[in-house]
Amino acid sequence: MQQLISLYKSTYGCAPLKVVTLAKAGSNRQYVRMTAAGGEMPENVIGVIGTAVEENRTFIYLARHFHHAGLPVPEILAVSDDGSRYLQTDLGTTSLYDALAHGRGSEEGYSETEEALLRKTIRLLPHVQVEGARDLEMSCLLSPEQFNVQAAMFDLNYFKYCFLRTTDLPVDEVRLETDFLALATDLADCAGGQQTFLYRDFQARNVMLTDGKPHFIDFQGGQIGPLQYDVASFLWQASARYPQRLRDMLINEYLDELETLVNVDRDAFRCLLMRFVLFRLLQVLGAYGLRGYFERKKYFIDSIPHALASLRRLLFEGVADPYPCLKDTLQRLTEMPRFNTPSPSVLRHSAESSGQSAPAEMTERQPLKVRIFSFSYKKGIPADESGNGGGYVFDCRSTHNPGRYEPYKQLTGMDDAVIKFLEDDGEILTFLDAVYHLADAHCKRYIERGFTDLMFSFGCTGGQHRSVYCAEHLAAHLNAKFGIEIRLVHREQNVTKTLKAKE
Repeated sequence: MQQLISLYKSTYGCAPLKVVTLAKAGSNRQYVRMTAAGGEMPENVIGVIGTAVEENRTFIYLARHFHHAGLPVPEILAVSDDGSRYLQTDLGTTSLYDALAHGRGSEEGYSETEEALLRKTIRLLPHVQVEGARDLEMSCLLSPEQFNVQAAMFDLNYFKYCFLRTTDLPVDEVRLETDFLALATDLADCAGGQQTFLYRDFQARNVMLTDGKPHFIDFQGGQIGPLQYDVASFLWQASARYPQRLRDMLINEYLDELETLVNVDRDAFRCLLMRFVLFRLLQVLGAYGLRGYFERKKYFIDSIPHALASLRRLLFEGVADPYPCLKDTLQRLTEMPRFNTPSPSVLRHSAESSGQSAPAEMTERQPLKVRIFSFSYKKGIPADESGNGGGYVFDCRSTHNPGRYEPYKQLTGMDDAVIKFLEDDGEILTFLDAVYHLADAHCKRYIERGFTDLMFSFGCTGGQHRSVYCAEHLAAHLNAKFGIEIRLVHREQNVTKTLKAKE
């Protein structure tokens, strides 16, 4: 910090009157607001301490380049000799994301004032992309300097290894790789020979409002690349939840402004834009897989059903049709029982996002679906990857175990001989009576409250006899009583069944 203050002193001839360290965001940089003691110097400047010197140098180069081109970015005021610290103009404390908070959380949606801010922002984007790329020194960008097939393949494989592989979904690796390469090639070819700047992290949090005017920050990760990438990033940002009407309006605003700078084929642009939406969604699922499954962060696991709802919509629209193996893989992925069906509001939002009317089943109240597992305690309780906590877990080991007797050792709780043994003994029936009482009450309330997912698990010593019997009978009981769909999984027997909902 003292070195940053020294940089300020060497620039303005005196120490700042006040120094306030700002809360860190997602980067490794530390921002400090430095207030002047008076005189002709700026009232406030932002001091930056960055340990990644190459990243600092790229940001400083781009900020100076964009500022020289008349684009709304912070001005670089001073840089330390080693490049680890610099001063820039203070753009204030309000981001576009902050300014849109009411619309994001309101049932009425975005106000006219908020939509006007979005229009201003999206109309500035083409200028950064086109004018910002003029005379740009690619050697000053971080690697990779250009969005190409290799860069796209990196993100597609990020999805494959961090998300798809965790599902154990059978995949034809060779055909999938072929489709990945075809999609990556289509995306990389979008620039059509034009050299345009790809912001890469163009989102509302990286737009600061100064006197009501948008200014851009955090563009140091930019590349030379296609225009559609940034539009997809901005308009399909998950937390923004822009309705399709607003997206369409903003796309038109963007294209109108872009046409003042370059020739545009609007239909071709929109077609390729949706492929970038698919690409960005796969990137997001890769991130959710890494942060959720590997780093065990519940927020990201909870976000997976929302992303899959959007993926279902893109598949419904035919965005993945040119890539048959990828389409088939994604279709089977979205149908896996381990992933919850999102709530009706999520599905409606996803349908709005697509630009088409949702199928009838997506606009109606979604029914309760129950997942029932049998398992062996030796191998652990089944994980609940819906993020809802796992529901009920019942221990069947207090009841008489047919697995202790030779005639039943190779059988399971689905075999008649084991069923007769357990029912003649009677302990399992008393046990299940108590389970039925709890399960009935819980299902009834979940249906009344519009919940869509419930899980029951039965464990015994080997996950073969008593737990299998109980899971089978609870499934049949709930299916008959409530007419709801049951997904039944005998984990240790590698058996999965679906009892369909009754009409």
